[in-house]
Amino acid sequence: MASENFDQTSPGGPHLAASVKILIAGGFGVGKTTMVSSISEIAPLRTEELITEVSTGVDDLSGVEGKSTTTVALDFGRITIDRDLVLYLFGTPGQDRFWFLWDELCRGALGAIVIADTRRLSNSFAAVDFFERRGLPFLIAVNCFDDAPRYTEAEVRDALDLDLTTPVMLCDARDRPSSKAVLTHLVEYLIDRATRTPVRT
Repeated sequence: MASENFDQTSPGGPHLAASVKILIAGGFGVGKTTMVSSISEIAPLRTEELITEVSTGVDDLSGVEGKSTTTVALDFGRITIDRDLVLYLFGTPGQDRFWFLWDELCRGALGAIVIADTRRLSNSFAAVDFFERRGLPFLIAVNCFDDAPRYTEAEVRDALDLDLTTPVMLCDARDRPSSKAVLTHLVEYLIDRATRTPVRT
């Protein structure tokens, strides 16, 4: 993104912080809106609407029958990691009928977090496939719901058939420090990929 963040108190003039666009993606009801809301330092922009009877037979609510709202466009938030880096967070809609928005939201993004729910792990396949096909680096964040079965990071990696270099983390999307740890790890992963020297054969 071309956004700029200035620290007017810096000696010698304004300080320019790097701005990075990150996607928060995953299936319906995995915790995307929750993560953006828990971590954003500004009031998050949300486009949630009530789930009505019109969605019957169209949207798959299995496993999240008690959910009453859905994101229909995006969630937006911002977090300053340090004085040199600001992350702009774009949460994607989870229901299949809104996936046409993902391509637009993906433009200009440097990386993504795919939130997974171990109660419905198969719902993560489409998001993993989306980012793998586009070559956009991503991290898997397993949102540890209270009633969800517990698996190790290695077991999740194996179940999702992930590349060995793709990071997998356990988190609580409701908890700010936990969400920030996920974002920090993603940034470190992106920096490592960008600075890694190709091995010559």
